Amino acid sequence: MKKIPVTETPYDPEASPPAANPGTVMTEQIDSDDPTSGLQADLDRFRDLALRSQADFENYKKRAAREKEEAIKYANSSMLERLIAIVDNFELGLSAARDESEKSPIFAGMKMVLKQLTDFLTDNGLKPIDAEGQKFDPNLHEAIAHEASNEVPEGIVIRQTRRGYRMKDRLLRPSSVVVSSGSAK
Repeated sequence: MKKIPVTETPYDPEASPPAANPGTVMTEQIDSDDPTSGLQADLDRFRDLALRSQADFENYKKRAAREKEEAIKYANSSMLERLIAIVDNFELGLSAARDESEKSPIFAGMKMVLKQLTDFLTDNGLKPIDAEGQKFDPNLHEAIAHEASNEVPEGIVIRQTRRGYRMKDRLLRPSSVVVSSGSAK
């Protein structure tokens, strides 16, 4: 801050004001206020910047925690998706063994193994989607064919050719279904 010496003169109300350069008076006033107002403006700007940075950092921490939770929640999804294909083939083998003889020890053993597999999938958050008899939902079902049916109304799933699965709240694999196209004419 620049100090300007002031010479005092006695005040005379009848005397005309001294002829001063108007720019000089304004400059003195701005110079005396400028450092304070400039510093205050800088302070406000840096305070705002600090608050924004703090808010951005808090949002980053929340987003990172949410992404971490989601990664943990769905970590097994790729392994379970591959295991589903094995379960499908196992079910096909079980149905072939059932055709041979339901009293065979091989059929009983395969049935127990299938139960263990399905229990394992259920324990890991996998839920099968039952589509048969339900209204066709493109979010859960994949229509592979349409069939005319007198008993089943249009838009209802007649049969499921491949079971679909959900993992917690996500669709892991849609059900492959045959949908009714209404009565045959």
